Amino acid sequence: MRTLEEINAKIKAGKVVVATAEEVVGIVKQRGVKEAARMVDVVTTGTFGPMCSSGIYFNIKQTTPKIKCGGGRVLIDGVPAYAGWAAADIMLGCSALPEDGPRNAVYPGLFKFGGAHIIEKLVRGEKVKLEIKTYGTDCYPRKEHVAEVGLADLNEAVMFNPRNAYQLYNVAVNFGKRSIYTYMGVLKGRLGNANYSTAGALSPLLNDPELRTVGIGTRVFFAGAHGHVVWPGTQHVADPVRLEGGLPATPSATLALMGDLKQMDPAYLRAASIVGYGTSLAVGFGLPIPVVDEQVMAQCAVSDEDITYPIVDYSENYPLGRTADLGRVSMAQLMSGHIEIDGKSVPTGGMASRARGRQIAGELKSRIEAGKFLLTRPAAPLPGATLAEALA
Repeated sequence: MRTLEEINAKIKAGKVVVATAEEVVGIVKQRGVKEAARMVDVVTTGTFGPMCSSGIYFNIKQTTPKIKCGGGRVLIDGVPAYAGWAAADIMLGCSALPEDGPRNAVYPGLFKFGGAHIIEKLVRGEKVKLEIKTYGTDCYPRKEHVAEVGLADLNEAVMFNPRNAYQLYNVAVNFGKRSIYTYMGVLKGRLGNANYSTAGALSPLLNDPELRTVGIGTRVFFAGAHGHVVWPGTQHVADPVRLEGGLPATPSATLALMGDLKQMDPAYLRAASIVGYGTSLAVGFGLPIPVVDEQVMAQCAVSDEDITYPIVDYSENYPLGRTADLGRVSMAQLMSGHIEIDGKSVPTGGMASRARGRQIAGELKSRIEAGKFLLTRPAAPLPGATLAEALA
């Protein structure tokens, strides 16, 4: 129907037609897939929720005399960081916690500070305390260093997510007697609630379920900056069971993402403290989908009623608890506020922000329309995927 180069030419000329994944649902219902595909050049998506597999790495400006971080001990605002790469390269994960807490005095299971909060502080323009204790060498004789540093004081600062954009995830429930504290939030006993974490019809990889337009090298919206897909994410499943239309029925694709931390926006990067679990980082991610053929448009028209998720029991037997007999529920049912399980009405709660996902899809749409975001041809497909003919 159109090539990526033709779409980019229209972006540069200010003639591109862009629609968000939510808007496309209505366009296809009104005009049909064929006409919608002819009309729309790019579909934008967005999601914003906890991504525990998030972290940063950065390079510090050397001291005089020089210091070797590798092999030593590095703390950032009291949180241990990893420095085993080299003399001046440091990595900090969002789930890292201080060795002695701190925990909230009122709710002991609430970790109120960790790596995620340091990452957010840096992006907000604040400084953090860097402490290094190490051994001296002839080329790096200094043994201790303490400094207040911000992003401007670092040579490079990079956000790296080894795993992001889960294509399909569980609806979490608890058949046990007591409440349990998980990365999916507090799950009340005896089916007291059901939690989910997805943007539904806006979810990036659910709008390209067979990964026909996204691959290694794809440019994306990453926490306000322009990032790239750099590899399949950890836990990526190349051959999931699929439903009609290509949507996955079982755990499926994930993406590894990378971007410049110095260009990121705190509106799309927020620290999270999860009761009884630890810290995580809510990350905004948006994927532009080029409409290179009608199949792309048909799959982008997926609605909240079309998307279903498996219900999984997270009680004592997780992950081997009840799953197969609990069934599936649609995004529309989850967003209604209640679902039915074993004849019981169970209240639902979302870990991801649909409103912020909608904002991301809209922001990405605006950047493309303004000529500030060009699309990239994937350098290689993701495992298990075949790129659309126009992108191969």
